[in-house]
Amino acid sequence: MIDVLVVGGGPTGLMLACELRLHGVEVVVLERLTAPTGESRGQGLHARSVEVMDQRGLLERFRAVSEEFRVGGLFAGEARAWPEGMDTAHPYGLATPQPVTERLLWERAEELGAELRRGCELVGLAQDEEGVEAELADGSRLRARWLVGCDGGRSTVRRLAGVAFPGEPATVQTLLGQMAAAEDPERIAEVVAEVRRTQLRFGLHHEGGGVYRVIVPAEGVSEDRAAPTLEEFRARLRAVAGTDFGVHSPRWLSRFGDATRQAERYRAGRVLLAGDAAHVHPPTGGQGLNLGVQDAFNLGWKLAAEVAGWAPPGLLDSYHAERHPVGAAVIAHTRAQMTLLGTAPGAVALRGVFARLMDFPDVNRYITGVISGVDVRYDFGPGPALLGRRLRDVRLVDAPAPADRLYGRMHAGRGVLLDRSGLLSAAGREDRVDVLVDGCPELGAAAVLLRPDGHVAWVGEEPGAGEGLPEALARWFGPAG
Repeated sequence: MIDVLVVGGGPTGLMLACELRLHGVEVVVLERLTAPTGESRGQGLHARSVEVMDQRGLLERFRAVSEEFRVGGLFAGEARAWPEGMDTAHPYGLATPQPVTERLLWERAEELGAELRRGCELVGLAQDEEGVEAELADGSRLRARWLVGCDGGRSTVRRLAGVAFPGEPATVQTLLGQMAAAEDPERIAEVVAEVRRTQLRFGLHHEGGGVYRVIVPAEGVSEDRAAPTLEEFRARLRAVAGTDFGVHSPRWLSRFGDATRQAERYRAGRVLLAGDAAHVHPPTGGQGLNLGVQDAFNLGWKLAAEVAGWAPPGLLDSYHAERHPVGAAVIAHTRAQMTLLGTAPGAVALRGVFARLMDFPDVNRYITGVISGVDVRYDFGPGPALLGRRLRDVRLVDAPAPADRLYGRMHAGRGVLLDRSGLLSAAGREDRVDVLVDGCPELGAAAVLLRPDGHVAWVGEEPGAGEGLPEALARWFGPAG
């Protein structure tokens, strides 16, 4: 029997496979497509996802093929300078096309020993108290202890597991594609600038070699969401901009709507959901890919603990408890952005008010925290302000470079007890928690217990005082021994 079967080989499924393999979990990833599509809906990593990649030793791979961007806000087309005072040592995002992200994570999953299978479509599943049986389109069957659906907004796993997906249907749709344009680049830039004065769901972004990423409002809502034709793009460009810019030779064409839906539960027995299988929303703000990667980062170590047998009661269910509210918040924020992007007089007036508010540093900082994901705080109960937040990459003073940063000590995906006094211990959980003794002047506390996802599970406020530490260790890392 396979430990975990992951359905879907996009960024969410691949990130989850990497997390599970760090803990020795047997993983098989089933991807329906026989080859990558080359479509790039997700355009990069926000600051929290940059942190995630650094915590797992992948950041330099991404930096080698990406460009940094330091833009604050990024809410409903409004952008400001990166605000001062953000609680992160990575105050930037990375412009990384989705196919590149998938390639890097696919390579890492293979390095870690995950079994990745293309051309495998799930058509049926049945579960009992001990596992899940998956039926594939070719008639073969696989049995796993756990199955995770990372198979997108039209998730087959979610449907077969009987998980409701309530929400709001699409009211508008947008065409998105990559194609060449014959018009002079300067003329394209002039027209785009003029149109975007009133229509922010429009743009031609030059990607080099005469190829553009084109976005334009669709005429209506297509119920079947079939891929648009090049002629449909030309017609909509003429209707919105007065010219079709001579677009030709499309590489890929797609459409998306503003539907917002969220799975009622992220776990149904031995079946779990992550990424777009658990939540769909408009791509405004570029949060979709990031949200899925962060779902996987939260789920991976918890599911691995369940497989290994040391998970304390309720640990796996905390995945839904923590990530469902985060998904709901993103859905609410994208709904607000779509309202601000409207062309009706009221929406235009509201956007003007919002633009002025964005000029206030505190507002910019708040919106940037929302979009980048660095403001997420899980509810671990009452305690210091640091409790439940992820800890930024603090500098260590008792170790030489390159081991002088906290995130460099988290590549194995284990918990960390960072203690400035050297008097505390993991109390028999050294197989799950690394004890790191360092003066660390940036810590802001005497000691902290970090979960494998970097969120603070316990804060020691007095040097050498371990009040509450045994309970926190038991809550998140199970029994000793």
